[in-house]
Amino acid sequence: MRELFDEVAGKSPLDPQEAVRRQARNPQRKRFYTKVDVMETDGGFAVALDGRPIKTPSGRIVAVPSRAIAEAMVAEWDAQREMIDPMTMPVTRLANSVVDAVVDRVEAVRDDIAKYFHSDLLFYRAGHPTVLVEREAAHWDPVLFWAAETLGAHFILAEGIMHVGQPDAAVAAARDALPEDPWRVAALHVVTTLTGSALLALALHGGARDPEQVWAAAHVDEDFNAEQWGADEEAVARRASRRLDFDAAARILQAQAASG
Repeated sequence: MRELFDEVAGKSPLDPQEAVRRQARNPQRKRFYTKVDVMETDGGFAVALDGRPIKTPSGRIVAVPSRAIAEAMVAEWDAQREMIDPMTMPVTRLANSVVDAVVDRVEAVRDDIAKYFHSDLLFYRAGHPTVLVEREAAHWDPVLFWAAETLGAHFILAEGIMHVGQPDAAVAAARDALPEDPWRVAALHVVTTLTGSALLALALHGGARDPEQVWAAAHVDEDFNAEQWGADEEAVARRASRRLDFDAAARILQAQAASG
């Protein structure tokens, strides 16, 4: 049982793809439960397998703050058939990580997100061809304008990949906009690491961009290259795997926004 939850939780809350690598090295296990329900707990809501709440590898009940998140987890557990595949349970994996390793270190996770404000994906632009330059601007400029107008964070852009330093005031303003709720922080960290952009994550959290817009913005260059040279099957598979974690994070942000 403990080994199963280790796999579902993943090795690190700061690396949503670590569980994918771990699962590739571990055999799947048989489904051991019959009924899956939402149950109320002191910390909110939990998933009950045959009446018993699931727990993290450290033994904590996976209590989530909203029924919507718990219901998403129930759907994941209920969808398992003869064998349990943790890679099809992204909301459960993220919830485990939040409870076991984020709630007690929110500031550290916020700091990790804030590092991206020094070298965010949106800062580094192509110089050619014109169509790529225009696509990057169309997807990325609205987010930078939003950051400047809403957050007071004015960043510097560069052509190419040569590092450019960012104003301390801009970095501080963007960091101040990060939430302090561990569930939102964890979800933002997942979005940041999967997209390479903390600004896209903030725009999603702030409602300036929806999930589809954020996902498209994060893959402008990749999509352009695929159009020119064709898509690589392994890259497509990796992207689909990352999308599961992205959608789980977006679902948690949406649930938290709905609950106030």
